[in-house]
Amino acid sequence: MDNAEKIRKMEALVSLIDEPDLEIFRDISANIHNFGPDIIPFLEHAWQSHHLPDIQQRIETLIHQIRFDDICKELSRWIEQGGTNLLEGCTIVARYHYPEIRTHDLEYELGKIRKDIWMELNENLTALEQIRVFNYVFYEMHGFHGNITNYHAPLNSFLNKVLENKMGNPLSLGIVYMLVAQSLDMPVKGINLPEHFVLAWTGTSLNPDTLEVSPDNVLFYINAFSRGNIFAIKDIEVFLKQLKQEPRPEFFNPCSNLDIILRMLNNLMIAYQKISDTPRFLEIQHLTTLFPGKKGKEK
Repeated sequence: MDNAEKIRKMEALVSLIDEPDLEIFRDISANIHNFGPDIIPFLEHAWQSHHLPDIQQRIETLIHQIRFDDICKELSRWIEQGGTNLLEGCTIVARYHYPEIRTHDLEYELGKIRKDIWMELNENLTALEQIRVFNYVFYEMHGFHGNITNYHAPLNSFLNKVLENKMGNPLSLGIVYMLVAQSLDMPVKGINLPEHFVLAWTGTSLNPDTLEVSPDNVLFYINAFSRGNIFAIKDIEVFLKQLKQEPRPEFFNPCSNLDIILRMLNNLMIAYQKISDTPRFLEIQHLTTLFPGKKGKEK
C-alpha cells in the first residue's frame, strides 16, 4: 500500500466514526486500530469537526487505546534490548500521560543542569567533594526537592514533570540525580531498597565479604530525596532492621535499569490506586506484566 492509498483508507475509516450501529462500529474501530499512531492526526481532526460529546468520547477512547498499544510495544522492545538506555525507559513511561514527550526533550533539560554542575567541578576534587558541589548546584541553585506534600501524586513518576516542577519522589529524584551524575562521568548507580530508592557512588575496590576486586563496589550511599545526604552501609542495615527485612545482597548493590523502570510503574499503580483511577491502574498493571519474573519496590 503506497502512502496516498494509505491516507485515503485512513480518511475513509475515520469518516465512519459516527456509525450508530455498534456492531458495525466495532469492525470500523478494529480497522482504525490496525493503522496505529499514523491515524491519530486524522482522528484528532475528526474530534475537532464533531461537536457531539458521545462521538468525541468515542474518538478520545480510540486515540488512547492506540497510544497505549504503542507504549506497550515500545516498552517491550526496550525490555528485549536489555533496557540499556534508562532515559529512554523514563520517556516511554512519561508518554503514557504526555504522548508528545520525546527523549531529546528530557536530554535538553538534563543538559542544562549538567552544564551548571560541570562549571563548578575540577579534576582535583575527591568523590565526596564532587558530591558536595553536585548537591549545591542541584538543590540550592536548581531547587530540586522531595514532594512531601503530595508524595503519591502520579506526576512524581513522569520525568518531564519532575524536571519542570523541580520535585518528585525518591525514585524520580534519584533518576534525575543519577542521569546527570553519569553524564559527568560520576559512577553513581541506583540501589533498589524496599520502601526507599537511594543511590550509590561505586568504584574499583576490594569487597571485604568476597575478597574480590570489582569496579562496582559501593564506596558510599546517597539519598537524593534528602538533599543528597551521604550515608554508609551500616545505615542501610539499620533501615532494613526497622522494616524487619532480611539484609539481602540486592538491597546493598546497584540494580538494573529494568528494575528502576519496573519500580516506577509500581509507584504509578499505587498513585492511581490512591485516587481510585481503576482504568489507569489496570493499564499500568498490564505494563508491569511485560517484565517477566520481576517484582518492583515502591518509592
